[in-house]
Amino acid sequence: MQIDLSIFNPSNRPLIGLDISSSSVKMLELSAQEKGKGRYTVERYAIEPLPRDAVVDGKIVNIEGVADAIGKAWKRMGATTRFVAMALPAAAVITKKIILPANLREQDMEVQVESEANQYIPFALEEVNLDFQVIGPAPSSPDEVEVMLAASRKEMVEDRVACAEGAGLKPLVMDVESYAAQTAFELVKQQLPDGGKDKIIALIDIGANVMNVSMMRNDQVVYNREQAFGGHLLTQDIMRAYGMSLEEAEAAKRNNTLPDNYPGEILAPFMDNLGQEVGRAMQFFFSATPYTQVDHIVLSGGSSVIPGVSEAVFGHTEVECLVANPFVHMETAAKVRAKSLLEDAPALMVACGLAMRRFDQ
Repeated sequence: MQIDLSIFNPSNRPLIGLDISSSSVKMLELSAQEKGKGRYTVERYAIEPLPRDAVVDGKIVNIEGVADAIGKAWKRMGATTRFVAMALPAAAVITKKIILPANLREQDMEVQVESEANQYIPFALEEVNLDFQVIGPAPSSPDEVEVMLAASRKEMVEDRVACAEGAGLKPLVMDVESYAAQTAFELVKQQLPDGGKDKIIALIDIGANVMNVSMMRNDQVVYNREQAFGGHLLTQDIMRAYGMSLEEAEAAKRNNTLPDNYPGEILAPFMDNLGQEVGRAMQFFFSATPYTQVDHIVLSGGSSVIPGVSEAVFGHTEVECLVANPFVHMETAAKVRAKSLLEDAPALMVACGLAMRRFDQ
């Protein structure tokens, strides 16, 4: 079995988290503080917008345009390392937990994993990148281990690698976006009462086009859902109302330079829709699982930086909301502007989780 990039295995080299979303490229580098395990410093970061429709439904359509944006972000960061950790959209990855005998050598385990993968993957094995990781002893028997296998179409991996290499960078790790966000979420949940222990926490990532909903309990995802709703709807409303181009609307939204009627006539209806979408997601969760309540909502993604978003969601759900900031307990290097980092933090969850791969044991 030939695996060019590992979905699981980390590297101890300096590493930049590189997140390619539908609207922008986000890059982040962390370093570890010597005192206190798990304490980090934000060394540098950059966010660079992507050309329109460069990434559609998680698929890279314009490799040259994405590579160009990555190159610009890397230069603006002033980074010296060229090694990056990247991620695939969750929808592009098939994951499955399997049980195998505990005494298998790694080579024998690879053969077993390939054999098991044949049952679960609807493509020929030569068309996929396949990887696996031993999670730990199987709950049912001490003589067996639980193994997570992950597979994705080679073209999804190769397109991302081509974008990074086109910018002169070297991918070392290929993760899954939802796993990377959950890694960063470990830092966010410390800000919840009692660290969110035994509570149902809704991690809601509001991107440009898609809202990803993960219901978590004690570090386990108990429910997942994707809804077609995102910040691009607000951008379209601005374009229509004020006759702006996409670029002008995005810039005006970001720089808060819109006309006086914007908050009441454009933003308020969008916020109301956003709150309704989160409420809908919770109702789907209740009807599909035995759970009947959500204890905390954590909002992330580029669209959760809009002022007033947590109040809008609370208004529709009556559940306490926290806008994600994984950098609360981190130091920042002198060249990082703390105010900008605070504003951008919710959009950097995946990049942060990827940057943390540097410190995996």
